[in-house]
Amino acid sequence: MNTLEGRGFTEEQEAVVVKSWNAMKPNAGELGLKFFLKIFEIAPSAQKLFSFLRDSNVPLERNPKLKSHAMSVFLMTCESAVQLRKAGKATVRESSLKKLGAVHFKHGVVDEHYEVTKFALLETVKEAVPEMWSPEMKIAWGEAYDQLVAAIKSEMKPSS
Repeated sequence: MNTLEGRGFTEEQEAVVVKSWNAMKPNAGELGLKFFLKIFEIAPSAQKLFSFLRDSNVPLERNPKLKSHAMSVFLMTCESAVQLRKAGKATVRESSLKKLGAVHFKHGVVDEHYEVTKFALLETVKEAVPEMWSPEMKIAWGEAYDQLVAAIKSEMKPSS
């Protein structure tokens, strides 16, 4: 397991992320898509980072690979929150983390991309569960995402 120290992720923060995730889960595919469409709206050039979009004539909203990628980003962020609480750090299986790091490195993902993604993620959550949204929820999801990104960045190097 690869680990990075969390800054005291609380039980309440974990509960907020898990509760909102459970409310969003039934629509996760659709929400994941909204999430990535938001990213591409803010940063249209980000589409070039996805090989499965470069060679595709399928409209973005119908692209099955985009949908599944978006779902996995959502899911990993939520799992990161649970791990932060349990272990005090974001933990991702080392093999997955090495692969994620290498892929993000290969495709030239930089800090700005992660920032845009975080903004789009938080906006998507806010729109998905407006009745639950609060400054605390924003901080909790943001922290879970930041810890996941820190773990991925720690492995961003060419695959060996």
